[in-house]
Amino acid sequence: MPTLILLPGLASDDALWHGLLPALAPYGPAHVTQVHARFPTLPEMAAALLAEHAGPLVLIGTSMGGILALEVLRQAPQRVQALALLGSTARADTPEMVALRTQAIALFEAGRMDEVLRANLPFAFHASKLGNAALVADYLAMVRRAGAEQLVRQNRAMIARADSRPLLPAIGCPLLVACGADDRLTPPECSHEIAAAVPGATLAVLPHCGHLLTLEQPAAVSALLTRWLDGLAPG
Repeated sequence: MPTLILLPGLASDDALWHGLLPALAPYGPAHVTQVHARFPTLPEMAAALLAEHAGPLVLIGTSMGGILALEVLRQAPQRVQALALLGSTARADTPEMVALRTQAIALFEAGRMDEVLRANLPFAFHASKLGNAALVADYLAMVRRAGAEQLVRQNRAMIARADSRPLLPAIGCPLLVACGADDRLTPPECSHEIAAAVPGATLAVLPHCGHLLTLEQPAAVSALLTRWLDGLAPG
């Protein structure tokens, strides 16, 4: 049986998946990888994930976790039996995004992490969720657990990443692509681009949803993933 691996986004941890774990339980133990917190580059993260989990894999990655899942696929396509990319992209950073990340890194290193996090909340959540104090507090607590050092290292890894779009047409495993309709960080066009390039891919766009879809709409994402996982098994 394939091992189900959940790949969190940048400066994220198990909390990103808490609302989905009960629905995923029938599909075997879901392992939340933390390789992104332990290695400085995406290729190193992917190599560690492959070393730590033997055999066939089902990868579900959100945001940076989806980008890492594509790197795992690049290194060992024969190991990946199915792939789900949530609020992610196959593109490399644009020069504008590189500049924004570089500015953010300087602020993180200057001890101004919370200032950056609060300024970027509109890029993390749908506008309707910004008034949800508990949701915002949980998110900020999660990123604070990661800390400035991880934020710096992971943003540098994102800046250095390869463009994965040339990889897409060769993907032969089942692929689910999902995003929030109002995602401002990885706009829906990024998900449409992936789905259009991969034969047989499934695309889902969640209405009234921003970037962090597993936190904003865990029930909807759970239903989407369980339908997809059910379809992977014969019968």
